[in-house]
Amino acid sequence: MLNKSRLYWVLQIGGWTLYAVVQIVVAISSSEAISAKRIIFLAYESFFCFLLTHGLRTYMNNKRWLSLSMPRLLPRVLSAVFLMSVTLYFLRIPLSISLGLFNKNVFDIGNILGLSWVYSFFFFTWSIVYFTYNYFERYNKSLKLEASIKEIELSNLKSQLNPHFIFNALNSIRALVDENPDKAKMAINQLANILRNTLVTEKKRLTRFGDELKVVRDYLSLESIRFEERLRTDFDIDPASKDFMVPPLMVQTLVENGVKHGISKLTEGGWIQLKTKVAHGKLSIRIRNSGQYHAVNGHKRRGGLGLVNTSQRLKLLYGEDAYFAISNERDNFVLTEIIIPPIHTT
Repeated sequence: MLNKSRLYWVLQIGGWTLYAVVQIVVAISSSEAISAKRIIFLAYESFFCFLLTHGLRTYMNNKRWLSLSMPRLLPRVLSAVFLMSVTLYFLRIPLSISLGLFNKNVFDIGNILGLSWVYSFFFFTWSIVYFTYNYFERYNKSLKLEASIKEIELSNLKSQLNPHFIFNALNSIRALVDENPDKAKMAINQLANILRNTLVTEKKRLTRFGDELKVVRDYLSLESIRFEERLRTDFDIDPASKDFMVPPLMVQTLVENGVKHGISKLTEGGWIQLKTKVAHGKLSIRIRNSGQYHAVNGHKRRGGLGLVNTSQRLKLLYGEDAYFAISNERDNFVLTEIIIPPIHTT
C-alpha cells in the first residue's frame, strides 16, 4: 500500500502527465498538421502546472491551510488559483518566444483573462481533489483514534473487573477453609470454572449473553456455599436473549453487587432474581436483589466500581442507545435494569 507522500507524487506526476497527453491529443485531432514545437510547448505547459501546484502544496503545508475553517480557507484558495493561472500565462511567453510560437496579441487583456480563467478551472479542480483527500484522511484518522481510545478504555475497564471479582471470591473461600474444608474445595472448583469461562472472553469486547449467564450461575453457586440457605436465586430467561452480545462480566458484576451490598448485610439473607426479555429488537436485563439502595450525602452510592464500570462500558459501546438505571422497590428490593440494542461483531 502506498504511503501518503508516495501517493501524492504518483498522482501529481500521473495527473499532469495525463493533462499533457490529453492536450496534445486534442491539438492533433483538431489540426491536420501539428508541429513538434507545439507538442513541446504543451508538454512544458504541463510541467509548469506541475511546478506551480507543487509550490502551492508546499506553501499551504507551511501555512497550515488544512487546519483553517472553510470561510477562511476558500478566499485563500481562490486567490492562489487565480494567481497561479496568471503566472502560468506569463510563464508561457518566454517559452513561446524560444520555440518561435510567439503571438503579438499575447498581451491583450482579453487573452490574458480568458486563458487565465481556463487555467483556473484546472487549478481549482486540483485544489478540490487535494483538499478532499486530506480531509477524508484526517476524518478517517480521527475515527481510528477515537476507536483506539475506546478500545483502551474498554480494556482498562474490563481489566478492573477480574481483580475485583477474584478478591471477593478468594475472601469467600478463605472463610470456608477452616470451617468446612470440603466446601472450600468445592468453592475452589467453582472459582476455577468461572475463571476458565472468563479467560475465554478476556480479549473480546463482547460475549454472548448465554455465556455470561453461565458465569453468573457459577458465581451464585460459589456464593451459595458461603451463604447456604440465606442466598436464594430465581432465573426467568427469555431464550431469545442468549444470542445477544453483552460486555463480558457486566451481568456477573451487577449480581455480585447485589450479593455484597444487599444480601450479605441481611441477617435473614434474600433473593437474587435475574430476568431477561427481548422486545422491539432490544434486550432488557432486570436484576432484583433483597436490600436497599441508600443515598449518601444526597447521592446514591452502592456498588462503587461495579456500577461506575457498567455505566462507562455501556456508554462506550452503545452511546445513548443503552439504558441503565438502579432504584429501590417498595418490597425491600433493589432493581437494576439494563436495556441494550443489538450490536453486530465481525
